[in-house]
Amino acid sequence: MTKKNSRSPKGGFKTNLIQQIITVFDKNPTKSFNYKQLSTAFGFKDISNKKLVNIILEELADQGKLKETKRGTFKLKNSKSFVEGVVDMTSRGSAYVIVEDNDNDIYISAKNTNTALHKDLVQVNVFSKKNSSKLEGEIVEVIERNKTEFVGILEKSKNFSFVIVSDQRMPVDIFIGNDKLKGANNGDKVIAKITEWPKNRNSPYGTIVEVLGRPGENDTEMHAILAEFGLPYKFPEKVEQDAKNLDLEISVKEIKNRRDFRATTTITIDPEDAKDFDDALSLKKLPNGNWEVGVHIADVSHYVKPGTDLDKEAFSRATSVYLVDRVVPMLPEVLSNQACSLRPQETKLCFSAVFELTEDAKLVNEWFGRTVIFSDRRFTYEEAQARIETSEGDFAEEVLTLDRLAKKLRKERFKHGSIAFDRIEVKFNLDNEGNPTGVYFKESKDSNKLIEEFMLLANKKVAEFIGKPEKKKEVKTFVYRIHDEPNQEKLLTLANFVKKFGYDFKVTESGMSGSINKLISDVQGKNEENLIEQLAIRTMAKAVYSSNNIGHYGLGFEYYSHFTSPIRRYPDVMVHRLLQHYLDGGTSANQKEVEAQCKHSSEMEMLSTEAERASIKYKQVQFLQDKIGEEFEGIISGVSEWGIYVEIMNGLCEGMVKMRDIDYDYYTFDPENYAAVGRSSGNVFRMGDGVNIRIMRADLLKKQLDFNLIIED
Repeated sequence: MTKKNSRSPKGGFKTNLIQQIITVFDKNPTKSFNYKQLSTAFGFKDISNKKLVNIILEELADQGKLKETKRGTFKLKNSKSFVEGVVDMTSRGSAYVIVEDNDNDIYISAKNTNTALHKDLVQVNVFSKKNSSKLEGEIVEVIERNKTEFVGILEKSKNFSFVIVSDQRMPVDIFIGNDKLKGANNGDKVIAKITEWPKNRNSPYGTIVEVLGRPGENDTEMHAILAEFGLPYKFPEKVEQDAKNLDLEISVKEIKNRRDFRATTTITIDPEDAKDFDDALSLKKLPNGNWEVGVHIADVSHYVKPGTDLDKEAFSRATSVYLVDRVVPMLPEVLSNQACSLRPQETKLCFSAVFELTEDAKLVNEWFGRTVIFSDRRFTYEEAQARIETSEGDFAEEVLTLDRLAKKLRKERFKHGSIAFDRIEVKFNLDNEGNPTGVYFKESKDSNKLIEEFMLLANKKVAEFIGKPEKKKEVKTFVYRIHDEPNQEKLLTLANFVKKFGYDFKVTESGMSGSINKLISDVQGKNEENLIEQLAIRTMAKAVYSSNNIGHYGLGFEYYSHFTSPIRRYPDVMVHRLLQHYLDGGTSANQKEVEAQCKHSSEMEMLSTEAERASIKYKQVQFLQDKIGEEFEGIISGVSEWGIYVEIMNGLCEGMVKMRDIDYDYYTFDPENYAAVGRSSGNVFRMGDGVNIRIMRADLLKKQLDFNLIIED
């Protein structure tokens, strides 16, 4: 026994002992202790100190800090040290718990994650680490699983099997009894469902719910990507049947209840491979010399009624998903590609926003309501662009007039604060099996911008029509597309970074859109253009759906909604329904219900975007897998302690040069300068630097590319 422990049990000794006992419970929030166990842990052998431990336990229970689970045994009582949050799992098995309305994430070591998985809602016991301002904790309970189904490869043995999950943030494999394989063979890519996680078992138990096929096959991999993000790739039979049973005939009575635009020149402009044409433009010269432009949107809400199985499925999906080689639609094909598709030379039902514009594109009048149209011509973007560039061809005058008005609208929009992000899209040429044979970039030309401008006008004016308080006696619940202001700290980081390239980016409290537009203009055509545009985009908040309007910062609009794509976005269906409800004199919709629908739609949109990126990354790796050893020019797009990220300039494919793979020197990460520095040579590789790389590995399973730097002597 130490001298300290043999002292009389009073004064500072008791205070220290109380703290030691609390620390034991804090570090073991799920365990119970009695005075004997604690006394043994502290090395107490004399009766007086053991009695003191027991007294302290009872006092702490009286104070509400502990609870007595059984006579003489105590456990930490829930207190403010317990918080709820969402798990952000790392590939190394540790995690961070993100707590709402708290800027500080809670670090969870791998040994303290319990059975929590990525994005689970959990309860955490928080404790501060000595000599650290960072929060650390232990997950004590999984409140709600984010998902129970996972994609992976089946490894089958004689008596049991495991599914090796593809997601690197899944820290464990799933044990599968051989009676639960559903016909899966060794090496198959499958979907496994966790059914239980027995205590004291390292792995959860599960069952195979679907066999996707053999790894590397195109359909297998695309279905696997959808499954990884919890997205469906087929409709339930009941929903398909309900869609087929819909009455698609347009009656004379229905036409009489709508504004008739069938005699007005109307066109659609869409990508060459588009199958669903959900918007059309009509144009008519008015007697007063002004132009009437109709923005006509497929009237999905006419066919999809609230509360039906069709509507429930559309809401569940919330969006169409655009993978590299396919579209997974929000609505069955009979609607998305037929009844609601504004195909040429067919009468179609629409919901329209009709504008009267002067020659200078000043808005004089607006009208919103249900219409019937007849599309005279289906243009691809390339065909419309040819009319703009040559002034020749059928409907050239109409296309040129719309282009002229759109350019004036666009100029006015930028004058009032819109930001000019024109992202280049990566596209692939695919063979019949879906294998990539080439990569190209889809650039936004005047024909694209023509359509964009009138869609923006319709979305903005619909939102103003419902939302502007000066126009309405009561503020009515509506669906807005909102975009918050950028974070000042992120803007300052961007300013410091671009300064290294010689760009002067001024960060001010207001008017940042002008600075961002100038930066985007300055980098055009430079090696670092894509990199700096990417970083500028990351400073922006994410646009989401909400019933609480705060405006759209990126567009510079005080009111903005999504009205123009109900075939592929559920919020647009909601907007159509609400707009008609209010046009009919209806009272304000239930804000709580609308907000819940908005939140779900935003979450599904984010999952869809992640799935789309995963499919692009897969095709990029697939495209380069037979180019091992070939050399490419690239630009450094990121630096971390693990390595240097390089983007191949002629394909926008990103891979990593691992620090340990750089020859001739030992490189370390310099976080302040976004750089890797050679210890002996002093050589520096910074973000934005042009480099030459050689492809070393292309891992399709992980969707990863490994490069080697080519360093000239």
